[in-house]
Formats: sequence, C-alpha cells, structure tokens
Amino acid sequence: MSIEKHTMWSFFSSVKLTIAALVLIVLVFIAATFLPPDDVVQTFAHQFSPGAAEIILFFHLSDLYHSPLFYLLMTLLSLNLIICSINRFPALWRQYKAPHFPEPADSFDNLPQSLIVTEAKEVSKIKLIVKSCLEKKYRSSEEVDTEIGSIFYAEKGRFSLFDVCIVHLSILVMIAGAIIGSIFGLEANINIKEGESVNIATLAKGDGIQQLNFSVRCDKFIVEFYEDGTPKTYRSDLSFIKNGQVQRRGTLLVNHPLTFDKIRFYQSSFGAAPEIKATVTYTVAGKKSGSLALAAGDTFDLPDSKARGVVLRVEENFMQMGPAIKLRIISQKKDIQFWVFQQLDNLLAMKPDLLKEMPIFNPGLFTPFVFSIDRVEQTYYTGLHLVRDPGIPLVALGGLLMIVGLIIVFFISYQQFWVRVEKEGAKIRISIAGRSNRNDQQIQKRIDSLCRQINEEMKT
Repeated sequence: MSIEKHTMWSFFSSVKLTIAALVLIVLVFIAATFLPPDDVVQTFAHQFSPGAAEIILFFHLSDLYHSPLFYLLMTLLSLNLIICSINRFPALWRQYKAPHFPEPADSFDNLPQSLIVTEAKEVSKIKLIVKSCLEKKYRSSEEVDTEIGSIFYAEKGRFSLFDVCIVHLSILVMIAGAIIGSIFGLEANINIKEGESVNIATLAKGDGIQQLNFSVRCDKFIVEFYEDGTPKTYRSDLSFIKNGQVQRRGTLLVNHPLTFDKIRFYQSSFGAAPEIKATVTYTVAGKKSGSLALAAGDTFDLPDSKARGVVLRVEENFMQMGPAIKLRIISQKKDIQFWVFQQLDNLLAMKPDLLKEMPIFNPGLFTPFVFSIDRVEQTYYTGLHLVRDPGIPLVALGGLLMIVGLIIVFFISYQQFWVRVEKEGAKIRISIAGRSNRNDQQIQKRIDSLCRQINEEMKT
C-alpha cells in the first residue's frame, strides 16, 4: 500500500474524525434551526458581504436536508464508519471462529478454593453431572479428553462480538434512508376549493410544481369559529380519484392525516377564496322549482324555457342594501340583466316604489320565473401539506438495529466457560474457569453459580 493510500485510510478510520464529524453535524443542525429562509438570508447578507451571501446560499442551510453540506457530512461520517468497521471486522471474525480447545493458557492457575470441588465419586458420573449443568445453563457443551482428564466447554453471547458493527450498520442504514428521502422524497402543498379537483402540487421549497398521478377532490370543507373569530376546528372531506375512479374517501383533520398512493396528506391551513357563493332559489307560478349554489361566472339552465342564466356578480353587501346577486338571462326572445336581493322585503317596506324606480332590482323580470336568495356565504379553500418519504422504512430499520445494537453493547457479553474434571488419587477435582469480553463481575457470579449447581447435583 502506498504512503498516500495508507495516510488516507488512516484519516478515514480515525476516531478523531468520528468525533469531529459528529460535533460538526450537531453545530450545523443547530445553526440551520435558527436561520431564516434563503431570501431573507440573501437580502441581509448582501448588505454586508455579497460573498457571504453566496456561501450561505450554496450550503442552503435553511433547507439543510437538501443541501450539499448535508450530503457532504453524511458521506464523511459514512466513510468513517465503513472503514472503521472494515478495520475491526477481521479481528472480530478470528475471535468468533477461534477454536475452544485448548483452553487459554493459565486459565486454571491460581483459582480460588471456592471454585474447586472435590468428591469421591466415579469420574463418569461427575462428567455427566457437569455436562448436564452446562447444558441447562447454556443449552450445549463440548467435551475433549486430555492426559490429565476431561475438559468441558460452554459459551453464551458469541454474537455480541459484533455489537459495534451492528451499531455502525444501524447508523449507515439511517443515513441511507435520510439521503433517499432527501433525493426522492416529496414535500409540497395544494389549495383546493370545495367541489374542485387538483392534480398539481406546489413544491414546499422553491417555485416548482409536482404533477400527481391522481386527483384530490374536496367534497366538503367545514370551518367553525369561536366568538372572537379565531378558528375552532376545520376539516376536509376528500376523495382520491385515479384512472377516473374514486379510490378512497376520507376526512382530514388537524393531526389526523390521510395516506394515499404512498403520500401522506396533512390538514395544514385554510383561507377565504376570492369568490362568494350564493344559494339561489326560483319559483314558477308561485311554486318552488329549483335551488342552485352559484358563484360569479357560473352558468345554469332554466328548465322548460330554453334559457340560460349567467351569474355576473355576487356581493355580500351591495350599496349597503345587503347580499345581492346580478343575473343575466339569455333566451331566444330576451337577453336581460337584473339584481336579486336577499332582503328585498325589507327594502320594499322602506321604499314601496323601489321596483318602479329601479326595474333592474326586480327579481321577476324574466317571467314566469321569480328569483330569491336564501343565503350568501364566503367560500373557503383547504390547504393540504403533502409528504412522501421513501426513506422512512430504512430509517425505521436503522432505528431498530440501533436499539438491538445498544442492548447488546450494554446488556450482553461474550462469556466462555471451561470445566476441567481430573482425578487426583482417590479424589476428583473439578475446576471452573471463565472469561468475558466485558463485565468481569458478571462472569465471576456465573462461575460461582455454576459451582453451586454442580455441588447441589453431586449431593443428590
């Protein structure tokens, strides 16, 4: 390996690099949390230094998850973890595959007396007892014969040797999920008026648009207010239409999102639409014949008259005379325009000659139809926030691996036990030795427990 390659490898496998990368990531995320949007940053920075503005906008800190700096930091940390794991893995694999016999040198030297059991019994029975005790505690055991007797081996938690590798893998999987979500994810907004369908969303960052492969229709939008005018609750009844068919219907509330086609919809806002709607009814010869919800620009047909109506204007308070709507009725014989007032009876009570002076205020100019207004109301649009993150499954998997890895790190160790059974004259000596890759106090407790269990089995 060349000096340059060795130096580069050492740099990326350095623990100092890991610490530096993590500190830098934390600082950058903290800074990005308090930064205003790019346009504000650009205006402010240009007042002091145009170069500083260009640097800030290049790193795109106000949208950190889509910035070059984010990808750079994640790549740096990923390379560090991968190379550290590659460096550690061969030694861990050799330890994992290491033979259990012969036992480590000096394993049975200087053992405390409490770990030595002597008993005048047949060696075969003692060996059966030892094997049984080991298998009860550790499921399986191995046995070899030596010149001085027999040695049994049992172990627990050998897979814990790879605990750090599991933690490293979990971080890499989460980084992969974050990058996939950043590159291939979607975050956008749409505004829909009641009764309308939309299949184009405005991207949350930037001025671009996203064409959806389905349409979203707002069947109904309801908003309730407190007495002081602040919103109490608002909800959207939505239909999701794909290939000309309604695939799903659902009610969208704040903090109660809906999911369709792998896109999650959130109720984010609402607002007043430019137009006002009026509910108009008409009678023919004194009998109610129809009711229509109309906004400016809408058209409608009048039955049995071969006439078409056009809504020219809808006013909440026309000339201080209350809600009104201006209609144009077109037929083969007539083309007339007139106003329809909701409070016409009150206006006539105050001025009985109003219709003679202002025939255009007569709602029955197009005979035999007479029009009236039930109500005029402000229409609203619902604001939806769309999120699609294909990296979520990987982030969830990485989180699960992280939990597993940390459990192994803090609660599981690789424990190995050797039990030697040898005959010394008329007595049989049982010696127990063990070791662990961490937590020596726990291994000593397990040795003492195994010693007591063998003693109890020998007394029965």
